[in-house]
Amino acid sequence: MTYRWIDSSDEVAGYVERVLAEPRYALDTEFHRERTYFPKLALVQIAAAGEIVLIDPLACDLSPLKLLFAGDPVCVVHAAQQDLDVLTHAVGAVPLHLYDTQLAAGFLGYSTPSLVSLLQSELRVTAGKGDRLTDWLRRPLSADQRDYAASDVAHLLQLQDTLDVKLAAEGRAEWVADACEELRTRPVSGTEPDLAWTRLKDVRVLKPRARGVARAVAAWRERRAMAIDSPVRQGLPDLAILGISQKQPTTVAELGQCRGVDDRHTRGVIATDILAAVREGMANEASMPAGDGEELDRSLRPAVTLVSAWVSEVARQRRIDTALLATRNDLVAFLRGDTDARLATGWRGEFLGEGIRRLVAGQAALTFDGRGGLSLIDITPP
Repeated sequence: MTYRWIDSSDEVAGYVERVLAEPRYALDTEFHRERTYFPKLALVQIAAAGEIVLIDPLACDLSPLKLLFAGDPVCVVHAAQQDLDVLTHAVGAVPLHLYDTQLAAGFLGYSTPSLVSLLQSELRVTAGKGDRLTDWLRRPLSADQRDYAASDVAHLLQLQDTLDVKLAAEGRAEWVADACEELRTRPVSGTEPDLAWTRLKDVRVLKPRARGVARAVAAWRERRAMAIDSPVRQGLPDLAILGISQKQPTTVAELGQCRGVDDRHTRGVIATDILAAVREGMANEASMPAGDGEELDRSLRPAVTLVSAWVSEVARQRRIDTALLATRNDLVAFLRGDTDARLATGWRGEFLGEGIRRLVAGQAALTFDGRGGLSLIDITPP
């Protein structure tokens, strides 16, 4: 594998200048986040104009990449969500124009394919599998590490070309563009500490007041982890947040009796901050976010299961990844009548909207078609 190693800020700036004249470029990143809150960027790989470069972010100023990301060239990535996260924090920007080959493949019948499987299926290229435990922050990188990193971008532009031919034949290129823009503008880590509590296991079994405490303590934990750039659960485990939410301690002694709390959490400023968060949470009860389904009218809740079956069938018939077509939250939002429900407009609305409305209104029903699938049939309401 031929590539160029860049460990000079001047070289980064010069390379960006050349890539800005290209219509597109392939990009990938290597990073670690095991010991930090924010992902630590370890390598940037770019392929453009017949050349692959490996940029060392530990030795270079990456600010010129902002110019590239704000320019006209399309950035081609595979499974871009984590790359966008790390680039947001390391560079302060993400590409303005994005094409995700994993998303694109989802509109051709693939279900969240890995790059290795997609290259094999579409290009008959056998890519090497990387070592999941490799340390990308160690220098110097081995020849095998560099070769593997370069291979991640070596075939992305050709893969895009192959996928685009098939997408054009299916009339789905515009859908891919819409899905890639949704991904590009999705919030990244560290942007919503006040929603951290919703990711706690078993939080839904808590009562509203306890949920308020969970929200406040989880938000404090998230902000503290961000401030010291430390893994969230290293500061306070989820079990401790749930224990504190149930006990709602008002003193350090009571805090120490909560399940999951250890000596670290009952001393100094940490104990003071946790108890302050408890007081804040007790004064502000919390309900589960609307997207969780609790605010859906009880008469419509059984419809979620029925509509989910129809969505899966449509995805199978049309060869679209079910995860792209509709999530459970999408179904709930549509059934609830949210004005911004994704199923109400665009290509999703074309595929599903009318069928869902008919099912919920009792104007249609699902039947087995005798071939292992489902059919939507018209019925006369009683």
